[in-house]
Amino acid sequence: MAKKTRFVYFLLLLMSCNILLAQAGNQLSTRNARARRAYVQATSAWTLKDFNRTVSFLKQAVELDRNFVEAHLFLGEVFYTSRNFEKSIQPYIKAIEINPELFPQARYYLGSALLKTGRYLESKEQFDVFIEQKGISEGLRNASLAGLETIRFALHAIANPVPFSPMNLGLSINSNLPDYSPTLTADEQTLIFTRKIPDHDRPGHPNRFQEDFFISRRIDSQWLAADNLGAPINTAWNEGAQTLTPDGLQLFFTACNRPDGFGSCDIYYSQLRVIGWTPPKNIGPVVNSPVWDSQPSVSSDGRTLYFASARPGGQGEMDIWYSRKDESGEWSAPQNLGPGINTPAREMSPFIHADGKTLYFASNGHTGMGGLDLFISRLDSAGYWSIPVNLGYPINTFADEFSLIVGASGLNAYFASDHHQGFGDTDIYHFELHVEARPSSVTYMRGIVFDKETLERLHADFQLTDLETGQTLAVSTSDPTTGKFLVAIPTGKPVALTVEHPGYLFFSEHFSYAETRTGVDPYLRDIPLQPMKEGETVILRNIFFDTGKFELKPESVIELKKLVELLDRNPGMNIEISGHTDNVGTFVFNLELSRNRARSVMQFLINAGIASGRLTYEGYADTQPIDTNLTEQGRANNRRTEFRITQF
Repeated sequence: MAKKTRFVYFLLLLMSCNILLAQAGNQLSTRNARARRAYVQATSAWTLKDFNRTVSFLKQAVELDRNFVEAHLFLGEVFYTSRNFEKSIQPYIKAIEINPELFPQARYYLGSALLKTGRYLESKEQFDVFIEQKGISEGLRNASLAGLETIRFALHAIANPVPFSPMNLGLSINSNLPDYSPTLTADEQTLIFTRKIPDHDRPGHPNRFQEDFFISRRIDSQWLAADNLGAPINTAWNEGAQTLTPDGLQLFFTACNRPDGFGSCDIYYSQLRVIGWTPPKNIGPVVNSPVWDSQPSVSSDGRTLYFASARPGGQGEMDIWYSRKDESGEWSAPQNLGPGINTPAREMSPFIHADGKTLYFASNGHTGMGGLDLFISRLDSAGYWSIPVNLGYPINTFADEFSLIVGASGLNAYFASDHHQGFGDTDIYHFELHVEARPSSVTYMRGIVFDKETLERLHADFQLTDLETGQTLAVSTSDPTTGKFLVAIPTGKPVALTVEHPGYLFFSEHFSYAETRTGVDPYLRDIPLQPMKEGETVILRNIFFDTGKFELKPESVIELKKLVELLDRNPGMNIEISGHTDNVGTFVFNLELSRNRARSVMQFLINAGIASGRLTYEGYADTQPIDTNLTEQGRANNRRTEFRITQF
């Protein structure tokens, strides 16, 4: 529903209440003095914003006179404005039965209340009658037509449900309190979520609650009992709407009304160290605005942050925005995701999958079931988001659905709901996502980075690159103390992995995984890094040539740029570049081929600004094999390009 339309009917709703208030001092339909007095008392209580006394007096009025149309109508309006749509229905029905001409707009509000409670056919009846009436406002007519469109979609969706079998995560996660906003590491073995807990730090407010983060880990397919994440993340105030980087080492979250905030709610971040989480820092005024910024979701490469914001300059009252981190680690000014995703209504709860191109979000602006619905959009190769698609019924209902996340495997989705039988007010569930709504599959690699000579664990930087496009797919780091790492890797495409640490030669590898593995059974690879010193040799595993050719293939550029960076950072380093072949073909041909391949690499480095005096090259044909030449895999390993440090 358009923002302008909602504003129009909100004004009309206020106007209707004002009319009813004015009638308290003028002609009313009842002749019962006590009913009239109760009505007047209700108008006084409503003026003072005393909801409970207003309702109490109006109920007295209709009990004293069952045909007191103004009291029925006023009671419907009071419940409607408080968003208690279910309780507004019967007073509206009664008022229309008594006198449908007194306030014709009552049919619109009745139809809207029926829609918001999932009574689609009854809602359609009211909207159909309402739009045929004369003299109704254009705003409410358009709102009714939008309601009819929603009803048509909802009835079709109900007749064509998608597979959906939500499973409660159990008492290890859920409690008798509201539990919601789940987030997962890429291996789906660590879950952080928000729980609303009693606020014991403010005596005298027994009904006051505040939000904290809780964390659970899965062992042998079972979730362990969730623990409070504790200080310094949790405080006596509200923390919620969080996102983890795939390796679980960085947490972005929302906090409101903090002394270092720039708006009502801001985005903060913290990093996980051996001793725990670092003190949270505000992400800064470039990203955060003077208003509401919340619900962050970070891409698998850690360089794009999606979030919801009420800042001006968007498409509607709440939009999805994004910010990118540059090479220096600074976040850019946020950009609106555009009118394809955002509408004049509300878009919120963005979740970007580990594949980097599948976005899930909640919206009440795109056609749905009536409240906030969950949608999916995919980023194409040209950088455009597809038209959002509703995830379908019964994932979406007449109520509000939001805070959906999807595991890196693309199979399991997690969300919070109070519509299913749970342990508390709101519980966290998971379900298997139907095929049409799944993202591209992502698998995992886990291991340890260590010093090849001393076996000391290292804090290293990872970069995963698409060899076909040159696009950075993910960046990550290994744990500073344990050296452990976890990276999400897309399946079915060739990718290059580069691992770096100051003072060490970089490690490189390329692979293409067809099989999707879960976090329980990831691909395992430990990575030894060689200290930089004279005589050390590195295999450049991401240098590619066509068979029998020495022209560098385009996908070699990624690795060669890493070598340029290494030489730039170490101006005293000189290297020899060497080419090697298998034993297929003549020695003379292979010798010339290996020399030309090494020379091609050297020429690239010179063209990139490396002084030629720091470089030499040589070809060795098949004289220095590192594997057998009796198998195809062995021969592939022998066909390689290396560099050796000749001076350091």
